[in-house]
Amino acid sequence: MRALMIDDDIRLSALTRQYVEPFGIVLETAERPSVGLARLKSENFDVLVLDLMLPEMDGFQVLRELRQKTEWASKIPVIMLTARGDVTDRVIGLELGADDYLPKPFEPRELVARLQALYRRATTVPSSSAAVSESMLLQAGVLELDRKQKEARLEGRPLMLTTSEFAALELLMLRAGETLDRDQIMEALRGIEWDATNRVIDITMSRLRQKLGDDPKQPNFIKTIWGTGYAFIATVERL
Repeated sequence: MRALMIDDDIRLSALTRQYVEPFGIVLETAERPSVGLARLKSENFDVLVLDLMLPEMDGFQVLRELRQKTEWASKIPVIMLTARGDVTDRVIGLELGADDYLPKPFEPRELVARLQALYRRATTVPSSSAAVSESMLLQAGVLELDRKQKEARLEGRPLMLTTSEFAALELLMLRAGETLDRDQIMEALRGIEWDATNRVIDITMSRLRQKLGDDPKQPNFIKTIWGTGYAFIATVERL
């Protein structure tokens, strides 16, 4: 795995790089957002570790710019670091397209676990059976999901989904017609435990619905099952 860490704390970056190397993680570092964004544009990274408090622009601005770059790096999994530990900061980061967050100071081993979880989620295809795993193209009317290429299209137009959004849509389409509670979705997307009060699932679903143009009151694809979770209500063909 190759990861990029954008953080102006040189000492922390160096210590983190040394710690993660034995776990097979090559961690490159950038002190300034402009340098980090340039490297993301010219090089291939599997995961981005992004600090919130940065010179030039804060982590929110970096994330916003990153997710708007439809030709490069818009899908890269992002872990945000926040020293303030403010729930509002975490929610804003998730709403902007972050896949995970980690409060400072953090345990290096926890960062490794989260990096590995995001990497697995971005590079493996979840399946409940051999028959399902062979279905690499899922189609529900004008919505297509290519599991091999990790791409989704609506009316032939590519959807710029984050890793979390793609994984959520894939899970729901594979289990179309079933009601999945938040714990089931959380387990499938994360692979590690979230705080019980975390709103990540609802935020992910909200972002996903916006990109699908799905009206929560009259949904074509994703329906909220109040008090339980979510269900994909359109008929899915496995091609």
